[in-house]
Amino acid sequence: MCIWYEDDNFWEVMAPKLFGEKLLIDTKQEVEQIISLLEIAPDSKVLDLCCGQGRHSLELTRRGFITTGVDRTSKYLEKAKSDANEQNLSIEFIRDDMRYFRRSHYFDAVIIMYTSFGYFNEPLENMQVLHNSYDSLKENGSLLIDLMGKEIVARIFCERESYELNGITYIEERKVTNNWNWIENRWIMIKDNNRQEFRLSHWLYSANELSRMFKDAGFSSIKIFGNLEGSPYDHKAERLIALARK
Repeated sequence: MCIWYEDDNFWEVMAPKLFGEKLLIDTKQEVEQIISLLEIAPDSKVLDLCCGQGRHSLELTRRGFITTGVDRTSKYLEKAKSDANEQNLSIEFIRDDMRYFRRSHYFDAVIIMYTSFGYFNEPLENMQVLHNSYDSLKENGSLLIDLMGKEIVARIFCERESYELNGITYIEERKVTNNWNWIENRWIMIKDNNRQEFRLSHWLYSANELSRMFKDAGFSSIKIFGNLEGSPYDHKAERLIALARK
């Protein structure tokens, strides 16, 4: 049995949930905020690591950035390439694993969005992603990571919830383990009386823990925000946005 993040069936089945209409609508605003936080200008080279179906890559390219999208899910990359071709956008999409992809001293910025960091059981593998990003950046290049911080999860934690989206019923169950360092999830999808179940788990990071990891990877000038607008990371934080410079 393959690990959840290497299970193409999981990513394909859950695509309607992961890439809902609201998320797509929010993309333009998110990209505007990303550009503002990174302080990058058009023609900058941006690596969209774990790009999924390429929503950020596409929007960045529309705005004049030179974008490379990397993901391991073939179906997502096929969708991204198809959308790029339809919109006459020139984007490099690469199928690779974030633990291995690097392009030394090439990018002005690297983004890892939508809680796509911390999947690997071994801490050294997650650190390898940071090392790869550091090596892939030019001098003074920046890395931006967007995830759900440990402090936020603790504030809003819900053990079980169910909801309907476009005629599909989703059930999510959660359990925090390993002294609040790990979260185990059970996702159930019911469509037309067909039921599919997946289990996924990943690390939970606090702002201090993620900052320490950035420092260990060589980054400096580390800033933490509570959303992409640049709000403080406090009791009202919506996301953990970590920004660091090489």
